[in-house]
Amino acid sequence: MQKHEPEELPDSRPPLDLSVVIPVLDQETTLPPLADVLSRLRGVLDAMGISYEVLVVAQSTVPAIDVDAGADKVRVVRQDRPGYGGALLRGFRDAAGAYILTMDADLSHPPTFIRAMWDARMSAEVVIASRYVPGGRAAMPRTRYALSRALNVFFRRGLSLRLNDLSSGFRLYKAAVIGGQEYAALDFDILQRILVQAYAQGWRIREVPFTYEPSRHVRSRGRLIGVTRAYLGTFWELWKLRNSILAADYDDRAHDSPIWLQRYWQRQRHKHVTDLIAGQGPVLDVGCGSSRIIAALPRGSVAMDILLRKLRHARKFGRPVVQASGFQLPVRDASFPCVLCSQVIEHVPKESPILDELCRALKPGGRLVLGTPDYANWQWVWMEKAYKYAAPGGYADEHIAHYTLDELRDLFTRRGFVVEDIRYILQGELILALRKTSA
Repeated sequence: MQKHEPEELPDSRPPLDLSVVIPVLDQETTLPPLADVLSRLRGVLDAMGISYEVLVVAQSTVPAIDVDAGADKVRVVRQDRPGYGGALLRGFRDAAGAYILTMDADLSHPPTFIRAMWDARMSAEVVIASRYVPGGRAAMPRTRYALSRALNVFFRRGLSLRLNDLSSGFRLYKAAVIGGQEYAALDFDILQRILVQAYAQGWRIREVPFTYEPSRHVRSRGRLIGVTRAYLGTFWELWKLRNSILAADYDDRAHDSPIWLQRYWQRQRHKHVTDLIAGQGPVLDVGCGSSRIIAALPRGSVAMDILLRKLRHARKFGRPVVQASGFQLPVRDASFPCVLCSQVIEHVPKESPILDELCRALKPGGRLVLGTPDYANWQWVWMEKAYKYAAPGGYADEHIAHYTLDELRDLFTRRGFVVEDIRYILQGELILALRKTSA
């Protein structure tokens, strides 16, 4: 895949609240006069009292475009790659706004609805004008409507997305959602790729009800066929990303996984850990990921992880989250009566300072709850081999430090700890409760 690095914006460009990106494709040669569209758009944006720019993205074969209506805030840019996806990518690259809004040029996306999307921006980083949530409507021919609904249901269920309208191109993005991302799509499948990659990065996505009325100026047959072909062609790639450990909500979703063993394992871990931290006071959860254990932490607790995407998703649990490394915890010595570190230490070298940091953060008399696979037990060894065969590149390849119960008991005895409880999940995952008896 050829990579295209985003271009840096000139330092002299003043910051803007909003960039509006309007793709104009070859097949849209029967559009209403663009000056009329821009005039309506400017009227809405001016009334909102925000700073903005409008980027009309056109292919080189499109005739000269009339942008006299508000030319001071409107720019025409020529896309350097073909297709709807190519137009969006060029618009994203040139946009200077803190937020980016995408809309069609045929008036099927009425500018008056922008205010509702703008008002929703604080509740999510991606706002979708949705035809298929309660209150939304799509005034389309029956065949087109049925196919559109079927495709959206297929992708919603197949990708486990809590969204109803993945194919709406009328969206408001926080610019940070787009920044630094690469999208291997030049067709309408870019719409789904953006959403799946946003989910993988932990961004919040919200749908607001919208009434869609296709413009009479543009024939929809070519667009619909293009959408269908692009959707089906890219589904497998999106499924792999959606279900990989790279997804921000991987741990959270595993709790309700359709795979029995994964669901059982996650729920057993949740049961044991929450039982062992109960009554111990505020917890420092080191390497929290996006596990539902975060929601069970008592008041005063803090969840930490090095991966920002995991923490973005973890906001839903309503606990303070902090991006930090377990090698250098940003807490004072002896600051928490309970420290939790589950499924972390096997991912870092044994010579790393993580165990010392966990001990340092724990108060004398406090409890450390530590979870990691026990490589002395054949159950885990064979389970990991099977997992590596079934899912190459999964967690098995990331376990670079192999611990055993006897080794951990010795390590922590020398640090002034006593073992209070030993638990297992199918004799593979070890969960220890250790009491710190000395400063």
